[in-house]
Amino acid sequence: MSTDPIEFADTIPYYYDRGLGPNMFEAYAADLARVGCEEAVLDVLEVAAGTGIVSRHLRNRLPAAASLISTDFNPQMLEIAKRKFSDEERVEFKVANAMVLPFEDGLFDLVISQFGVMFFPDKCAFFREANRVLKPGGRMVFNVWSAMSENPFSQLAKDVASDYFPDNPPEFYDTPFRYGDPVDVTPDLLTGGWLDIQHETLRITQVIVDPRGYAEGLVYGNPLIHEIRARKDLDPEEVVSKMCAAINLWFGQTDMTMPLSATRFVCRKS
Repeated sequence: MSTDPIEFADTIPYYYDRGLGPNMFEAYAADLARVGCEEAVLDVLEVAAGTGIVSRHLRNRLPAAASLISTDFNPQMLEIAKRKFSDEERVEFKVANAMVLPFEDGLFDLVISQFGVMFFPDKCAFFREANRVLKPGGRMVFNVWSAMSENPFSQLAKDVASDYFPDNPPEFYDTPFRYGDPVDVTPDLLTGGWLDIQHETLRITQVIVDPRGYAEGLVYGNPLIHEIRARKDLDPEEVVSKMCAAINLWFGQTDMTMPLSATRFVCRKS
């Protein structure tokens, strides 16, 4: 089994941050950072930091003396993240594989990750690594998307993409929504050495910010764009236009709001 997470490279980070960030990630990032900083922490490791959406919320909440290391498998994602911080802020960015963390045992008070675990080929390996690098009593805080049925934007995006690939529908939009049930996640946490496990499902109503930008994020801001570009007869802008029309059709009648659902886990190292 490969231990390499899915790669988000090329132009994906820009559209991910600009199009998906404000519509899908910001509210949950604020929640994750709030919970992570409910207890005093001085040494924080963020895993699958992406474009630094959670990183920014964390740095805003952490005391000035606290250190934050934000890691991701994809250096191009971290390049976007770096732009959100001044040189004076204590944030270190490091390319790292979540399943083979390059840190010594017992270094951190908090390990935190937003919507990354679902993409890890070996989730138990990450849970073991997070346990290893935490100090006794330290916490791991992460979240995962609920099922596709509870996040209708995912079905919308999948339907639009499938229209262009009827014989081989892209599978990317299924992946993030297959690991949202605590019944599935908890056994992996136990295998990873965690015993103190709490979880809460958070359902919110999200106002869609800039439908066109959101459509661009759903097309250009994930690996779907690679499959589109591989088809020389398909213009990505055509897919964006169809995605934008679907967003307006699905959510326009409710003042451009959509339901989102995710589960947050808080696990403490014994």
